[in-house]
Amino acid sequence: MADSGTTTAKAGTPLVVLSDVQKHYGEFQALTDINLSVDKGEVVVVIGPSGSGKSTLCRTINRLETITSGTITIDGKELPKEGKGLAELRADVGMVFQSFNLFAHLSILDNVTLGPIKVRGMKKADAEREAKVLLDRVGVGVQASKLPAQLSGGQQQRVAIARALAMNPKVMLFDEPTSALDPEMINEVLDVMVGLASDGMTMIVVTHEMGFARKAANRVVFMAEGLIVEEATPEEFFTNPRSDRAKDFLSKLLTH
Repeated sequence: MADSGTTTAKAGTPLVVLSDVQKHYGEFQALTDINLSVDKGEVVVVIGPSGSGKSTLCRTINRLETITSGTITIDGKELPKEGKGLAELRADVGMVFQSFNLFAHLSILDNVTLGPIKVRGMKKADAEREAKVLLDRVGVGVQASKLPAQLSGGQQQRVAIARALAMNPKVMLFDEPTSALDPEMINEVLDVMVGLASDGMTMIVVTHEMGFARKAANRVVFMAEGLIVEEATPEEFFTNPRSDRAKDFLSKLLTH
């Protein structure tokens, strides 16, 4: 079921394109010559050692980080620098962070409906109906009236995914979505993400979870020192990495 959806969606239609992207923090170059194209329906997992620029890359795609030079386009439109155009484009890019970033004083349902009502202009009743469907989809529908603090970390992260989906985004960005979770909660979040991938959602995922990369990715992008060192299918990357940096990274993973 999943494969037919993703392969038809992946007729080579680029949705997110980064061209010659550079990012400097003062003298430090965080991203160097980044060229990356992600097709509709594709799941790209970005991995690499700490400090390799993975999160910075993810955060440039909705301009949480501004780039020094180069271009980023989403569905053929270049990311605006600021203003209403940026807000509109950001609405097409769902983002799930390490920390769940839910509004502590709002119920789970209100957290999910806030964006569709305020940004998309949906009627409250419609937004709530759709939110309930999404909360059920990620397995926390019964928690709708609770506050975030009353939920486990894994449940909060699944709410954060539902909140991002409520905006009906064209692409979902995940910046190490399980790194703040206790081990027993990681799989419940990854299972939701695998389901999204199966449904054909375009996803860019920064993660340390190699099992997810093997299971759900169409492509693995390996970064080191702000560079994309290599790109390959999960099978190719994990069984036959080409670069010494990737071999070293994988050998350390396998020995711990």
